[in-house]
Amino acid sequence: MKQLTTIMLIALLAATHIANAQVKPASGQSTIQITVDHLNRSFIVYLPKSYSTAQKTPVIFLFHGGGANAGSMLNISDKNDFTAISERENIILVALQGIDKSWNDGRQTKANKQNIDDIKFVAKVLQYMELNYAVDTTRIYATGISNGGFMVSRIGCEMGNRFAAIAAVAATMGSDTPYATCSPTFTLPVMYIHGTEDPLVHFNGGAKTIGAEGAYVSHQKVLEKWIIINKCNPRPEVTSLPDIAIDGTSISKEVYAAGKSGAEVIGYTVNNGGHTWPGGKQYLPKIMIGRLSRDMNACEVIWDFFKLHHR
Repeated sequence: MKQLTTIMLIALLAATHIANAQVKPASGQSTIQITVDHLNRSFIVYLPKSYSTAQKTPVIFLFHGGGANAGSMLNISDKNDFTAISERENIILVALQGIDKSWNDGRQTKANKQNIDDIKFVAKVLQYMELNYAVDTTRIYATGISNGGFMVSRIGCEMGNRFAAIAAVAATMGSDTPYATCSPTFTLPVMYIHGTEDPLVHFNGGAKTIGAEGAYVSHQKVLEKWIIINKCNPRPEVTSLPDIAIDGTSISKEVYAAGKSGAEVIGYTVNNGGHTWPGGKQYLPKIMIGRLSRDMNACEVIWDFFKLHHR
Protein backbone atom coordinates (compact mmCIF):
# COMPACT_ATOMS: atom_id res chain seq x y z
CA MET A 1 0.00 0.00 0.00
CA LYS A 2 2.84 2.39 0.92
CA GLN A 3 4.55 1.69 -2.42
CA LEU A 4 1.28 2.31 -4.29
CA THR A 5 0.76 5.61 -2.47
CA THR A 6 4.28 6.74 -3.38
CA ILE A 7 3.73 5.88 -7.05
CA MET A 8 0.43 7.79 -7.07
CA LEU A 9 2.10 10.82 -5.46
CA ILE A 10 4.89 10.83 -8.05
CA ALA A 11 2.34 10.55 -10.85
CA LEU A 12 0.33 13.44 -9.38
CA LEU A 13 3.40 15.66 -9.11
CA ALA A 14 4.41 14.82 -12.69
CA ALA A 15 0.92 15.61 -13.97
CA THR A 16 0.92 18.91 -12.06
CA HIS A 17 4.31 19.84 -13.55
CA ILE A 18 3.08 19.10 -17.09
CA ALA A 19 -0.10 21.10 -16.54
CA ASN A 20 1.86 24.07 -15.19
CA ALA A 21 4.24 23.95 -18.15
CA GLN A 22 1.28 24.26 -20.50
CA VAL A 23 -0.35 27.21 -18.72
CA LYS A 24 -0.55 30.28 -20.95
CA PRO A 25 0.60 33.46 -19.17
CA ALA A 26 -2.06 36.13 -18.83
CA SER A 27 -2.27 38.51 -21.76
CA GLY A 28 -1.71 42.21 -21.23
CA GLN A 29 0.89 43.91 -19.09
CA SER A 30 2.87 42.42 -16.21
CA THR A 31 5.94 43.63 -14.32
CA ILE A 32 8.82 41.22 -13.75
CA GLN A 33 11.55 41.61 -11.11
CA ILE A 34 15.01 40.06 -11.40
CA THR A 35 18.32 40.55 -9.60
CA VAL A 36 21.42 41.68 -11.50
CA ASP A 37 24.68 42.39 -9.64
CA HIS A 38 22.75 42.42 -6.33
CA LEU A 39 20.37 45.11 -7.66
CA ASN A 40 16.64 44.70 -8.11
CA ARG A 41 15.86 45.34 -11.77
CA SER A 42 12.45 45.40 -13.40
CA PHE A 43 10.88 45.20 -16.84
CA ILE A 44 7.37 45.07 -18.25
CA VAL A 45 6.22 42.22 -20.47
CA TYR A 46 3.25 42.92 -22.73
CA LEU A 47 1.61 39.82 -24.19
CA PRO A 48 -0.97 40.11 -26.98
CA LYS A 49 -4.26 38.25 -26.63
CA SER A 50 -3.22 36.00 -29.53
CA TYR A 51 -0.05 34.79 -27.78
CA SER A 52 0.24 31.00 -27.65
CA THR A 53 2.88 28.77 -26.11
CA ALA A 54 2.52 26.56 -29.18
CA GLN A 55 3.90 29.26 -31.49
CA LYS A 56 7.30 30.97 -31.48
CA THR A 57 6.72 34.70 -31.15
CA PRO A 58 8.86 37.72 -32.13
CA VAL A 59 9.94 40.14 -29.38
CA ILE A 60 10.64 43.89 -29.38
CA PHE A 61 12.80 45.28 -26.57
CA LEU A 62 11.90 48.89 -25.74
CA PHE A 63 14.26 51.40 -24.06
CA HIS A 64 12.87 54.61 -22.57
CA GLY A 65 14.57 57.99 -22.71
CA GLY A 66 16.46 59.55 -19.81
CA GLY A 67 14.08 60.64 -17.05
CA ALA A 68 11.25 58.50 -18.43
CA ASN A 69 10.12 54.97 -17.55
CA ALA A 70 9.36 51.61 -19.08
CA GLY A 71 5.63 52.28 -19.30
CA SER A 72 6.11 55.40 -21.38
CA MET A 73 7.65 53.36 -24.22
CA LEU A 74 4.60 51.10 -24.47
CA ASN A 75 2.38 54.09 -25.24
CA ILE A 76 4.77 56.48 -26.94
CA SER A 77 2.36 57.23 -29.78
CA ASP A 78 -1.17 58.67 -29.66
CA LYS A 79 -2.45 55.91 -31.94
CA ASN A 80 -1.05 52.74 -33.47
CA ASP A 81 1.54 52.55 -30.70
CA PHE A 82 3.57 49.45 -29.92
CA THR A 83 0.75 47.84 -27.92
CA ALA A 84 -1.62 48.19 -30.87
CA ILE A 85 1.01 46.68 -33.18
CA SER A 86 1.60 43.89 -30.64
CA GLU A 87 -2.09 42.94 -30.70
CA ARG A 88 -2.35 43.15 -34.49
CA GLU A 89 0.88 41.33 -35.35
CA ASN A 90 1.23 38.96 -32.35
CA ILE A 91 4.46 40.40 -30.91
CA ILE A 92 5.75 40.28 -27.33
CA LEU A 93 6.89 43.65 -26.02
CA VAL A 94 9.57 43.93 -23.32
CA ALA A 95 9.96 47.43 -21.87
CA LEU A 96 13.00 47.65 -19.60
CA GLN A 97 13.46 50.08 -16.71
CA GLY A 98 16.76 51.91 -16.24
CA ILE A 99 18.36 52.66 -12.86
CA ASP A 100 17.43 56.24 -11.85
CA LYS A 101 15.54 56.39 -15.16
CA SER A 102 18.91 56.22 -16.92
CA TRP A 103 20.93 53.83 -19.10
CA ASN A 104 24.67 53.22 -19.13
CA ASP A 105 25.01 53.81 -22.86
CA GLY A 106 28.76 54.43 -22.64
CA ARG A 107 28.54 58.17 -21.96
CA GLN A 108 28.63 59.71 -18.47
CA THR A 109 24.97 59.16 -17.57
CA LYS A 110 23.58 58.61 -14.05
CA ALA A 111 23.73 54.86 -14.63
CA ASN A 112 27.27 55.07 -15.99
CA LYS A 113 28.49 56.97 -12.93
CA GLN A 114 27.10 54.15 -10.74
CA ASN A 115 28.86 51.51 -12.88
CA ILE A 116 25.54 49.89 -13.77
CA ASP A 117 26.07 46.97 -16.15
CA ASP A 118 23.09 47.40 -18.44
CA ILE A 119 24.52 45.03 -21.04
CA LYS A 120 24.37 42.28 -18.40
CA PHE A 121 20.82 43.37 -17.52
CA VAL A 122 19.73 43.02 -21.15
CA ALA A 123 21.41 39.60 -21.37
CA LYS A 124 19.58 38.45 -18.22
CA VAL A 125 16.24 39.65 -19.56
CA LEU A 126 16.90 37.84 -22.83
CA GLN A 127 17.62 34.67 -20.88
CA TYR A 128 14.47 35.11 -18.77
CA MET A 129 12.28 35.61 -21.84
CA GLU A 130 13.69 32.60 -23.65
CA LEU A 131 13.17 30.37 -20.58
CA ASN A 132 9.65 31.53 -19.75
CA TYR A 133 8.00 32.41 -23.05
CA ALA A 134 7.71 30.94 -26.54
CA VAL A 135 10.23 33.33 -28.09
CA ASP A 136 11.36 33.24 -31.69
CA THR A 137 15.09 33.74 -31.03
CA THR A 138 15.67 34.63 -34.69
CA ARG A 139 13.28 37.60 -34.43
CA ILE A 140 14.33 39.66 -31.40
CA TYR A 141 14.55 43.43 -31.95
CA ALA A 142 15.43 46.54 -29.96
CA THR A 143 14.41 50.19 -30.22
CA GLY A 144 14.58 53.27 -28.01
CA ILE A 145 14.61 57.04 -27.88
CA SER A 146 17.30 59.48 -26.66
CA ASN A 147 19.28 57.83 -23.81
CA GLY A 148 17.39 54.63 -24.70
CA GLY A 149 18.39 55.04 -28.34
CA PHE A 150 22.04 55.47 -27.35
CA MET A 151 21.66 52.29 -25.28
CA VAL A 152 20.29 50.46 -28.33
CA SER A 153 23.39 51.56 -30.26
CA ARG A 154 25.62 50.09 -27.56
CA ILE A 155 23.61 46.86 -27.55
CA GLY A 156 24.02 46.69 -31.32
CA CYS A 157 27.79 46.99 -31.06
CA GLU A 158 28.34 44.67 -28.11
CA MET A 159 25.62 42.03 -28.38
CA GLY A 160 23.91 42.69 -31.69
CA ASN A 161 24.41 39.04 -32.66
CA ARG A 162 21.46 38.29 -30.35
CA PHE A 163 19.18 40.70 -32.23
CA ALA A 164 17.74 40.65 -35.74
CA ALA A 165 17.65 44.46 -36.14
CA ILE A 166 17.75 47.67 -34.08
CA ALA A 167 16.29 51.17 -34.44
CA ALA A 168 17.13 54.37 -32.55
CA VAL A 169 15.24 57.67 -32.43
CA ALA A 170 16.82 61.01 -31.46
CA ALA A 171 20.12 59.27 -30.68
CA THR A 172 23.47 58.30 -32.18
CA MET A 173 26.54 56.83 -30.36
CA GLY A 174 28.87 58.08 -27.66
CA SER A 175 32.17 59.11 -29.31
CA ASP A 176 34.33 56.92 -27.06
CA THR A 177 31.99 54.08 -26.11
CA PRO A 178 30.70 52.50 -28.19
CA TYR A 179 31.70 54.41 -31.38
CA ALA A 180 35.49 54.19 -31.08
CA THR A 181 35.39 50.51 -30.07
CA CYS A 182 32.47 49.33 -32.23
CA SER A 183 33.92 46.73 -34.60
CA PRO A 184 31.76 43.62 -34.29
CA THR A 185 32.41 40.44 -36.24
CA PHE A 186 28.70 40.21 -37.09
CA THR A 187 26.46 42.43 -39.21
CA LEU A 188 23.17 43.98 -38.08
CA PRO A 189 20.38 45.83 -39.91
CA VAL A 190 19.98 49.28 -38.33
CA MET A 191 17.72 52.32 -38.57
CA TYR A 192 18.26 55.82 -37.15
CA ILE A 193 15.59 58.55 -37.06
CA HIS A 194 16.73 62.05 -36.11
CA GLY A 195 15.44 65.62 -36.25
CA THR A 196 17.68 68.30 -37.75
CA GLU A 197 16.61 70.80 -35.07
CA ASP A 198 16.89 68.48 -32.08
CA PRO A 199 17.93 70.85 -29.24
CA LEU A 200 18.98 68.05 -26.86
CA VAL A 201 20.82 65.55 -29.07
CA HIS A 202 22.19 67.64 -31.89
CA PHE A 203 21.84 66.24 -35.40
CA ASN A 204 25.50 67.09 -36.14
CA GLY A 205 26.85 65.68 -32.87
CA GLY A 206 27.98 67.47 -29.74
CA ALA A 207 30.02 67.55 -26.53
CA LYS A 208 27.25 66.55 -24.13
CA THR A 209 23.51 66.29 -23.62
CA ILE A 210 21.22 67.06 -20.70
CA GLY A 211 21.82 64.27 -18.19
CA ALA A 212 24.93 62.92 -19.94
CA GLU A 213 28.46 64.25 -20.16
CA GLY A 214 30.61 62.97 -22.99
CA ALA A 215 30.74 63.67 -26.71
CA TYR A 216 28.54 61.91 -29.26
CA VAL A 217 28.77 61.59 -33.03
CA SER A 218 26.47 63.00 -35.69
CA HIS A 219 23.53 61.27 -37.36
CA GLN A 220 25.53 60.86 -40.56
CA LYS A 221 28.58 59.53 -38.76
CA VAL A 222 26.64 56.80 -36.95
CA LEU A 223 25.15 55.71 -40.27
CA GLU A 224 28.63 55.60 -41.80
CA LYS A 225 29.85 53.42 -38.92
CA TRP A 226 27.21 50.78 -39.68
CA ILE A 227 27.68 51.13 -43.44
CA ILE A 228 31.29 50.02 -42.95
CA ILE A 229 30.36 47.22 -40.53
CA ASN A 230 27.61 45.90 -42.82
CA LYS A 231 29.57 46.52 -46.04
CA CYS A 232 26.66 48.45 -47.53
CA ASN A 233 26.61 50.54 -50.68
CA PRO A 234 27.86 53.96 -49.47
CA ARG A 235 25.64 55.77 -51.98
CA PRO A 236 22.10 55.87 -50.62
CA GLU A 237 18.80 55.78 -52.42
CA VAL A 238 17.09 58.93 -51.18
CA THR A 239 13.33 59.49 -51.19
CA SER A 240 11.01 62.04 -49.62
CA LEU A 241 8.00 60.98 -47.60
CA PRO A 242 4.65 62.61 -48.45
CA ASP A 243 4.21 65.82 -46.45
CA ILE A 244 0.83 64.82 -45.02
CA ALA A 245 0.82 67.05 -41.93
CA ILE A 246 0.97 70.83 -41.78
CA ASP A 247 3.43 70.90 -38.89
CA GLY A 248 6.51 72.60 -40.35
CA THR A 249 8.44 69.34 -40.84
CA SER A 250 9.29 67.05 -43.73
CA ILE A 251 11.06 63.69 -43.81
CA SER A 252 13.61 62.16 -46.16
CA LYS A 253 14.67 58.53 -46.16
CA GLU A 254 18.16 57.28 -47.02
CA VAL A 255 18.58 53.57 -47.76
CA TYR A 256 22.09 52.14 -47.92
CA ALA A 257 21.63 48.86 -49.73
CA ALA A 258 22.84 45.73 -47.98
CA GLY A 259 25.87 43.80 -49.08
CA LYS A 260 26.04 40.00 -49.10
CA SER A 261 25.04 39.87 -45.41
CA GLY A 262 21.60 41.31 -46.10
CA ALA A 263 22.08 43.91 -43.32
CA GLU A 264 20.93 47.27 -44.64
CA VAL A 265 21.33 50.71 -43.06
CA ILE A 266 18.42 53.17 -43.10
CA GLY A 267 18.41 56.79 -42.00
CA TYR A 268 15.41 59.08 -41.64
CA THR A 269 16.12 62.82 -41.52
CA VAL A 270 13.26 64.76 -39.96
CA ASN A 271 13.76 68.25 -41.37
CA ASN A 272 12.94 70.85 -38.67
CA GLY A 273 12.13 67.99 -36.31
CA GLY A 274 13.00 68.14 -32.63
CA HIS A 275 13.80 65.71 -29.82
CA THR A 276 10.62 63.79 -30.50
CA TRP A 277 9.19 60.48 -31.69
CA PRO A 278 7.53 61.01 -35.11
CA GLY A 279 3.83 60.32 -34.78
CA GLY A 280 4.22 60.33 -30.99
CA LYS A 281 3.35 62.93 -28.39
CA GLN A 282 4.44 66.54 -27.90
CA TYR A 283 5.41 65.60 -24.34
CA LEU A 284 7.02 68.99 -23.60
CA PRO A 285 6.59 72.43 -25.23
CA LYS A 286 8.25 73.07 -28.60
CA ILE A 287 10.49 75.69 -27.03
CA MET A 288 12.07 72.90 -24.94
CA ILE A 289 12.20 69.88 -27.27
CA GLY A 290 11.40 71.21 -30.74
CA ARG A 291 8.77 70.17 -33.26
CA LEU A 292 6.91 66.88 -33.45
CA SER A 293 6.48 65.50 -36.98
CA ARG A 294 3.30 63.73 -37.92
CA ASP A 295 4.43 62.85 -41.42
CA MET A 296 4.99 59.27 -40.26
CA ASN A 297 4.28 56.98 -37.34
CA ALA A 298 7.70 55.82 -36.12
CA CYS A 299 6.20 52.78 -34.36
CA GLU A 300 4.76 51.49 -37.63
CA VAL A 301 7.87 52.39 -39.66
CA ILE A 302 10.15 50.62 -37.18
CA TRP A 303 8.00 47.49 -37.14
CA ASP A 304 7.82 47.46 -40.96
CA PHE A 305 11.64 47.51 -40.92
CA PHE A 306 12.00 44.90 -38.19
CA LYS A 307 9.67 42.34 -39.74
CA LEU A 308 11.86 42.13 -42.84
CA HIS A 309 14.79 40.78 -40.85
CA HIS A 310 15.65 37.50 -39.11
CA ARG A 311 18.86 36.55 -37.31
